[in-house]
Amino acid sequence: MAVLKAGSRPPWVGLGAAVWVQIAAGNAYNFPLYSHSLKSVLGFSQQQLTMLGVANDIGENVGLLPGIVCNKLPTWAMLSIGVVACFLGYGVLWLAISQTVQSLPYWLLWIALVVGTNSNAWFGTAVLVTNMRNFPFSRGIVAGILKGYVGLSAAVYTVIYSLVLHKSSSKLLLLLTLGIPVLCLALMYFVRPCTPASGADSREHGHFVFTQVASIALGIYLLTTTVLFDSLSFSGTVSYTFIAIMVLFLMAPLAIPVKMTFYRASPQKSSDQLIPEEDNAENKEPLLIPSSSSAQLGSFLDGDDTSDLDILLAEGEGAVKKKRRPKRGEDFTFREAFVKADFWLLFLVYFIGVGSGVTVLNNLAQIGIAQGSSDTTMLLSIFSFGNFVGRLGGGAISEHFVRSKTVPRTVWMTCTQLIMVLTYLLFASDLSGTLHAATSLLGICYGVQFSVMVPTASELFGLKHFGVIYNFMLLGNPLGALIFSGGLAGYVYDKEAAKQQGLNLLSSSVSCLGPNCFRLTFLVLAGLCVLGSFLSVILTMRLKPVYQMLYSGGSFRLPQSH
Repeated sequence: MAVLKAGSRPPWVGLGAAVWVQIAAGNAYNFPLYSHSLKSVLGFSQQQLTMLGVANDIGENVGLLPGIVCNKLPTWAMLSIGVVACFLGYGVLWLAISQTVQSLPYWLLWIALVVGTNSNAWFGTAVLVTNMRNFPFSRGIVAGILKGYVGLSAAVYTVIYSLVLHKSSSKLLLLLTLGIPVLCLALMYFVRPCTPASGADSREHGHFVFTQVASIALGIYLLTTTVLFDSLSFSGTVSYTFIAIMVLFLMAPLAIPVKMTFYRASPQKSSDQLIPEEDNAENKEPLLIPSSSSAQLGSFLDGDDTSDLDILLAEGEGAVKKKRRPKRGEDFTFREAFVKADFWLLFLVYFIGVGSGVTVLNNLAQIGIAQGSSDTTMLLSIFSFGNFVGRLGGGAISEHFVRSKTVPRTVWMTCTQLIMVLTYLLFASDLSGTLHAATSLLGICYGVQFSVMVPTASELFGLKHFGVIYNFMLLGNPLGALIFSGGLAGYVYDKEAAKQQGLNLLSSSVSCLGPNCFRLTFLVLAGLCVLGSFLSVILTMRLKPVYQMLYSGGSFRLPQSH
């Protein structure tokens, strides 16, 4: 970020701390936990509520400003801005739902929700960009782990909401107002640029496997806890014991830097010493060794554009005719990426995948009630666990196949969108006993879209300006929520509810029951995912030669900087 000179310590401390920040950065997933209170306490219609859901998604995903300034501000400053946004936004919502301040206008609550959830953009950009630069040769795995913990955060909050807060929406919003800022302020020192991992350490793979296994164990534990709490009643002591065990699972990634502190590896001879310098200079494409990585990493570890200045000087001396445009896999500026067909194909595929998925997430409580589910917190926990599995699995599986078979990561976006077609048809059918299975499947597919988009964007357009490119891609989420949730799902729901009650469409806040409440919405979403699958196939075919170039030797090859 601003001063991006790498520190001397290993990056595992920052990754362990980033896990906790990512849990905090998933606060927008809590909307289904308190949306019913917004509707009942404040008397909103379903369409008004879905527009608040749109505000939730706009705040969470409109991160162009964090993306632009992430190369100019240090990580701690990015996290500090997120802390302020979280405190102010959720503070206003708490004042409204707790009735501490009455008759707050709807527009103020809408803005407050945008501000509060926009903290996620600052948190997520800070830790994701920092850690992907700290682990440049393991982008898919790192993206999968970090995005996986964000997906798992909804289950973490659901357990706290159920076991400690006793399903109180006002207490949950107070936790978001005060708890998240305190947590991020405590961790901001540890999340910062470090010496980039070279990928040559044989222990690195084992460390990643340990982190993935720990996150899977946490996910299974959270899902089991939610199921047990749904069917049994626990005393206060037992509830707090469950929370303490959850905290231990969350601390598991920090065991890696602790182990590295007490069991230091013997220093290995650098591979730089094994290859003659003049041979390296003659290679047109650098080998996957620390020497080649350090040269390329300098393009984003340094805060200036010295390469551009060198080219201008060379042009003045007649050494070169003009600056060549970057090739896919090299560092693009945002403007250079913006005019590429691959950029827009990736955006459209991602937009359809997450835009349709977030429509279901924002209306999950109402979908559950319409289909006869008595406890919508269970649905959120199931979706969260599926989301986590999709994010973690999407990152790990795509990393394996791209290295072993040079299979473009976008293949998995195609597969999951085809599954989403079947899932939406399953929702629309309203078959008995399928609600939880459909929710779980959708969560997995939704998570894969995130974990595949992140490394794909970095591999196509480089890491130097990754922050702004990544955050532009995230705009697909709020755009989908605005069009599919606010414009379609909310309108269809309110129209059917009014029809059932014999009321004017906007006369009052009523509940809709039965499959017709969302059937048309699900059918439209299924059709969109058919289109998304087709576009994803086109993108995958275009990217085949790129991935063959990047991973032809089974390892990531950093292209020559331009």
